[in-house]
Amino acid sequence: MEEPTRLVEEATINNMDGQQNEEERDPESNSLRQPLLKRNRTLSSSPFALVGAKVSYIESLDYEINENDLFKHDWRRRSRVQVLQYVFLKWTLAFLVGLLTGVTASLINLAIENIAGYKLRAVVNYIENRRYLVGFAYFAGANFVLTLIAALLCVCFAPTAAGPGIPEIKAYLNGVDTPNMYGATTLFVKIIGSIAAVSASLDLGKEGPLVHIGACFASLLGQGGPDNYRLKWRWLRYFNNDRDRRDLITCGSSSGVCAAFRSPVGGVLFALEEVATWWRSALLWRTFFSTAVVVVILRAFIEYCKSGYCGLFGRGGLIMFDVSGVSVSYHVVDIIPVVVIGIIGGLLGSLYNCVLHKVLRLYNLINEKGKLHKVLLALSVSLFTSICMYGLPFLAKCKPCDSSLQGSCPGTGGTGNFKQFNCPDGYYNDLATLLLTTNDDAVRNIFSINTPGEFHVTSLIIYFVLYCILGLITFGIAVPSGLFLPIILMGSAYGRLLAIAMGSYTKIDPGLYAVLGAASLMAGSMRMTVSLCVIFLELTNNLLLLPITMLVLLIAKSVGDCFNLSIYEIILELKGLPFLDANPEPWMRNITAGELADVKPPVVTLCGVEKVGRIVDVLKNTTYNGFPVVDEGVVPPVGLPVGATELHGLVLRTHLLLVLKKKWFLNERRRTEEWEVREKFTWIDLAERGGKIEDVVVTKDEMEMYVDLHPLTNTTPYTVVESLSVAKAMVLFRQVGLRHMLIVPKYQAAGVSPVVGILTRQDLRAHNILSVFPHLEKSKSGKKGN
Repeated sequence: MEEPTRLVEEATINNMDGQQNEEERDPESNSLRQPLLKRNRTLSSSPFALVGAKVSYIESLDYEINENDLFKHDWRRRSRVQVLQYVFLKWTLAFLVGLLTGVTASLINLAIENIAGYKLRAVVNYIENRRYLVGFAYFAGANFVLTLIAALLCVCFAPTAAGPGIPEIKAYLNGVDTPNMYGATTLFVKIIGSIAAVSASLDLGKEGPLVHIGACFASLLGQGGPDNYRLKWRWLRYFNNDRDRRDLITCGSSSGVCAAFRSPVGGVLFALEEVATWWRSALLWRTFFSTAVVVVILRAFIEYCKSGYCGLFGRGGLIMFDVSGVSVSYHVVDIIPVVVIGIIGGLLGSLYNCVLHKVLRLYNLINEKGKLHKVLLALSVSLFTSICMYGLPFLAKCKPCDSSLQGSCPGTGGTGNFKQFNCPDGYYNDLATLLLTTNDDAVRNIFSINTPGEFHVTSLIIYFVLYCILGLITFGIAVPSGLFLPIILMGSAYGRLLAIAMGSYTKIDPGLYAVLGAASLMAGSMRMTVSLCVIFLELTNNLLLLPITMLVLLIAKSVGDCFNLSIYEIILELKGLPFLDANPEPWMRNITAGELADVKPPVVTLCGVEKVGRIVDVLKNTTYNGFPVVDEGVVPPVGLPVGATELHGLVLRTHLLLVLKKKWFLNERRRTEEWEVREKFTWIDLAERGGKIEDVVVTKDEMEMYVDLHPLTNTTPYTVVESLSVAKAMVLFRQVGLRHMLIVPKYQAAGVSPVVGILTRQDLRAHNILSVFPHLEKSKSGKKGN
């Protein structure tokens, strides 16, 4: 059943394709009785609400183990060999995730360095021959074609491949089912689109897409391949559940970060700090194992390329700022500029988040007009980027080469420092050194040590302002894009500027100031500390930088938190993904779970042995995904021998549909035997999701038959007493990874239903609660803790 498209609420972007203005139904609403609790009903299934897939409702994932009779029977029957197979397969899949992510990252780096390298070489040749207009036409034309390829792939084949993908991974690991995010088509478009977009000299990186690529590999391996060509290998049946797939995607995301920065420990900490909601020690070991495999693959690839078989891929392609051979010394007086860098990073990071938020809303208005406008927007940004990168170096003055750098200055070719550009022999163009190069090479150039006078103040200011503008207008177009590298380049520019401003006051190398500036802006925008610290430590390869890097990150994050949310949380809010934060709002302690249940429609319950007609009626007239199973007239094992009402558990909608499809009906109202259940169902059948009641055909005679729901019911659902505060309920819901939470009455008595209501993810969102209880807005006591 589909409904017309409606406008989203104020905090949600409504992204309409222009050809299909329709929505799916809300899986947690009741079509018979409109709930008082207002819900965020239009949730985008695309990585960006502005990129353009059909607006759809989002369901929660079943991270909770469904302990029904079939699961318990299978668990008891598992031999020690089967348990070892399960553990071995977990490690095997973790190895394969690391292997595929490492190989793919190597190929992406190889392709980008060669495509961008040959493009820049041709441009340099035109400039050396003073054929400036031809050089610009070639540069802009090549970038235009590459951007067109990336945009067409995303818009026409896989809208979910646009953007970084990290917010969706974060939402998935939080328990939100983000549809079409990890398919084979998305993976293919992400790989090709990343190569094309980064090679097009756009102000974006491949780091975010690599995280998404790792997650795609993990998901596809866990489910046995794409949906249409899924392997039916019996060992893979162990992973036919959301819980194990969550662990694999966590390994994939950490492998992606490791592949981007060659930072295995940083990748593990990134998954722990930024994307994972649920963690345990066994998962820590497997993610570390996956990142170790990635590092080995990357190292082998680099060693192979040193032999000259990889074209232009040499030092480039993998960010590496090695200062292990340089003596890094700093004193107490250097704490002042370090603190200043942290404060500036926090202020600029929060400002960047605020402006980017407004730009993305503007882009949504453009993208709502259809696919053509999305492609034109991406091409317009590409043309503007080409004009700036090619034209601005002509404004910079040529600087004479230092006599000590004879042979390396001026540089020739598409990479390296001291590019000659339009300057005479013996001179170089510092702005061209930063702009007419790949992003990775620009990082090496601006991070370079022992080059205090290489970049002029004016050139650094132009570079900083340009990359701020390009970073804001590029992120959000319909191409795969990452935020890491643009923010690193912006931060390193103002770090160099601060080093020049400090002059002789400090002895720290300007290249190290650039590193600290990049770290501070990333912490100010992304609000990460521990993982960023380790990533930069592994990048710089010098432990002496650790204390001041830690100080910069802590200050920048603290300052940024005073103003707004992190960039990924802002994107989650824009897309309407129902992400549950770790810290409940303070006013949530002033309302109970029972009060939430009171403003919802009465809970729909089923009997342990239910009539088929009743089940069909409930499935057709409601869209709930879980139903409490209640038995009446049960004699309790203790107490008076009087009939009582028992809460047997919770049965899922998918399991009811499975019963109707298999027509597991009884002619009389009775409990089934264990062998009858095992003859018809396996626990693998119960792991499948999907299906609609409209696809099920039930005859009039079958409507009068019965179904025994006891064997399919989860007998151990999580329950909370109705007097529990919403703050505690939200923490439990999030940390355990629930989809449904049953509310039971505080007082048990005859005639009192054993279940008061059900809480879902949407019921625990602050915005939805405040729409029903506006008086709680007045009881806000400040921001929630961090």
